[in-house]
Amino acid sequence: MLTEATIERMFRELVSDPKNCSEETFEQAEELLERELRDESPLRHRLTVELEELRTLAAK
Repeated sequence: MLTEATIERMFRELVSDPKNCSEETFEQAEELLERELRDESPLRHRLTVELEELRTLAAK
């Protein structure tokens, strides 16, 4: 099992440049959160919200 710090680092690496993120990148980040973090995890909630914000920015 990965630590929360490792999961957050992996997430940040995936979405490091939101202007160049594709939907596939966003899906990979989402899968990482779903696979590695419990539903009730505060980190999962925070990164999920951030991911949605990045998707919104990328769509503009």
